[in-house]
Amino acid sequence: MLAVMVFGQASTTVVTATPAFLIPYLHGVEGMSLAGAGVLAGAPSLGLVLTLIAWGALTDRFGERRVLLSGLTLTTIAVVASMLAEGFVWLGIALVATGAMSACINNASGRLITGWFPADRRGLAMGIRQTCQPIGTAVAALAVPALANSWGIFGALAFGGALTLLSVIACFFVVIDPQIAAKKLAAVSSNPYRESGTLARIHAVSVLLVIPQFVLSSFGLVWFVIGFGWSELAAGALVAAAQLIGAGGRIAAGVWSDKAGSRLRPIRIIAVACAALLMLAASFGWADWAIPAAIAYVLVSCVSVADNGLAFTAVAEIAGPRWSGRALGMQNTGQFLASGLLPPAVGALIALLGMPATLAIVAIAPLLAVPLVPSGADAHATATRTAKSGGREPAV
Repeated sequence: MLAVMVFGQASTTVVTATPAFLIPYLHGVEGMSLAGAGVLAGAPSLGLVLTLIAWGALTDRFGERRVLLSGLTLTTIAVVASMLAEGFVWLGIALVATGAMSACINNASGRLITGWFPADRRGLAMGIRQTCQPIGTAVAALAVPALANSWGIFGALAFGGALTLLSVIACFFVVIDPQIAAKKLAAVSSNPYRESGTLARIHAVSVLLVIPQFVLSSFGLVWFVIGFGWSELAAGALVAAAQLIGAGGRIAAGVWSDKAGSRLRPIRIIAVACAALLMLAASFGWADWAIPAAIAYVLVSCVSVADNGLAFTAVAEIAGPRWSGRALGMQNTGQFLASGLLPPAVGALIALLGMPATLAIVAIAPLLAVPLVPSGADAHATATRTAKSGGREPAV
């Protein structure tokens, strides 16, 4: 089931990341402005924002299997609609719908893995699950530009749709809902958001830390193609390498959290390292040193995604089985809301100041996140209350 969730989430990541990697094609071939192409790049994330909490509530109510099968099927249909859409407005609407339907797997996959793995291995399992995003982004970075040049927008979108259809079939044959005793579910009646501000602080931290992650993944290709004159193939390979190395970083962060007995303490270190590496990449960009900039880009891309699995796991553990779907929906809503609003603003900022200055400005976000990370004592107390009422053992 873990493998199927990785494949399914990676497939939907390809679907939602495809418009971002169409930016060079839309800008260079279709003559669209960077701001306009950025609007399309952010459309799937905007769709995700609209439905994440609703999908989480449905998962809490009906279970993971039903939500995955229905949601991924609707995602495939939405991708077909985007392939047939004509004009900027209709394509944008179809991409929003695609993101809205693909949101089904974000909460369900995290809830499924949290339910099947014990606390002392949950960080590793969730870290493996979180590799789906960099893997999907890497696949999109390699495939989408080439498909667009050969088959246009239609062919690039079709690729993600085919992967999503395969994930529907895999879920049908493999996924089984975790068995949680009815009495344990009934015991969890309190709203974890009313008990403390721990979950809200984790959500805020994750929103700040997703900013550099999204900027690097969405505009890295543009930076090296336009800023350094690299070919789309070379720049795409660099972005793909950064994403794949980042996948390993997520697993390492998960193991780190299992060994340390904390999901949150490592996040502080990751945030500081992310800010420092962003400034390093900006410095190399200002100096016009392509190779050092590429190395710094890979490093900061890896670090910028390392916190995702830790925060995601902490939210699921603290919320408990009765609230985890909605809490994970809230977690992702903040992140994707930021991702949906960022592309036009970042595209305009890059056009005005250049990529190095933009990276330096983005470095402020992880610095702001550091003091917001909840203390280990607060997180442990909240998780312990949840464990006593819902049968989940705390890991913070």
